Amino acid sequence: MGLKEILQFIPEVKKPAEKKVSFNVKFKWTLIILGFYFILYNVPLYGLSNNALARFEFLSTILGTSFGSIISLGVGPIVTSSIILQLLVGSGILNIDTKTEEGKRFFQGIQKLGVIFFIIFEAAVFVLMQGLQAVPGFTGIVIFQLVIGGFAIMYMDEVANKWGFGSGVSMFILGGVALQLFTGLFGILDASGQNCLVDFGQNQCTGRIFVIIQSLINGDIQQLTLAIIVILITVLIFLGVVWAQSLKVEVPLSYDRLRGYGVKWPLAFFYASVIPVILVSALIANLQLFGGLMENWLGRATFLGGFSNGVPISGLAYWLGSSNLVEEVIRGSITIFSVIQGISHLLFYMIFATIFSVFWVKTSGMDASSQAKNIMGSGLQIPGFRKDQRILESILSRYIMPLTVMGGLAVGALAAIANSLGALTSGTAILLAVMISYQFYQNIAQQHAVDMHPAMRKFMG
Repeated sequence: MGLKEILQFIPEVKKPAEKKVSFNVKFKWTLIILGFYFILYNVPLYGLSNNALARFEFLSTILGTSFGSIISLGVGPIVTSSIILQLLVGSGILNIDTKTEEGKRFFQGIQKLGVIFFIIFEAAVFVLMQGLQAVPGFTGIVIFQLVIGGFAIMYMDEVANKWGFGSGVSMFILGGVALQLFTGLFGILDASGQNCLVDFGQNQCTGRIFVIIQSLINGDIQQLTLAIIVILITVLIFLGVVWAQSLKVEVPLSYDRLRGYGVKWPLAFFYASVIPVILVSALIANLQLFGGLMENWLGRATFLGGFSNGVPISGLAYWLGSSNLVEEVIRGSITIFSVIQGISHLLFYMIFATIFSVFWVKTSGMDASSQAKNIMGSGLQIPGFRKDQRILESILSRYIMPLTVMGGLAVGALAAIANSLGALTSGTAILLAVMISYQFYQNIAQQHAVDMHPAMRKFMG
């Protein structure tokens, strides 16, 4: 039995019968999936005795998960499978033509097979290496729950892709970031997990709004300065990403059947959107998680890294990670190692975000050839040029690949710099939240416009 025959046995979510799913249907399914996600987010694993992964809480936002819940694997298996498959296809090791419908289905089928493998593999690794330690006799039950949660995330992502407004992976990450930002501002727990409002004068709250109030009461200028700067940096990162997100190149087009009427085909500066940052962040998150699991299992640090309370202090995880340089400057604790770490973190993000941007554009139908085909299919052409797909493709090639490379470098640099500045949550998480929100806004606005103008929808085919 060949691989294509095996892929046919993997269950999949049925596509909508309609060519265009209505706004109300997409909105309904998006809310349903988001609701299920938050329910599973708060369902604890039955039979769990010790959660050593709780110290990696800062990674849970990027992976769209809550360690210790039934969806502890989060989007990790999905993005890990995507990273490996893109590298294999992009490097030519796997020869899959993603420009054809058959090639796309084969690519998606292999990716889903990879997701299933990593769900089972990561579930076993998390438990057997005691990241999520089971009560004696409950090892199989805990692994089974993690596998069920992994499959739930996989199919919820597929439902969101086919019936909702966009990627389920993006939606889960956005939900986790929103929750992290809210608790970062208004968290009422102290470092030990107790309610800080019980003894407000003594217990240090985690929410920055309460920290500001406590610092004013106690006269702690350093804590007050840090809390205010963290909030200001978060706001500045938000504004900077919103501005960068609005940058684009517009290619003028005209309808061949409607003379005198033209449109502009936008090509965003962040052409590959948020995907490269998700992949790079997930790569680092998986590296740190497995480094922590190896240290926990062997009882000593490995080349992957040594950790203290979930924070890398040595090894590869340290040099690819980031420190809060602003806080270290204010506290007077900055060292040359922190600066070198910040530089290596920046270079890693920029290089790999660019690599993933190129691979993503080539494998997701965003290359010049696919865009030219879409434009021609919409009855559009570049004014002043003969209506020929090859001419259109050559003109688009002048913009798409440079935008892909420059956008990848820029989005990687923006994420890394934001990580090093320090904020209510990681800079990468804020970057993802803004870009994902903007992406969802565009999808919703476009769908709403199509539903409001059926005549235009009919004209566009």
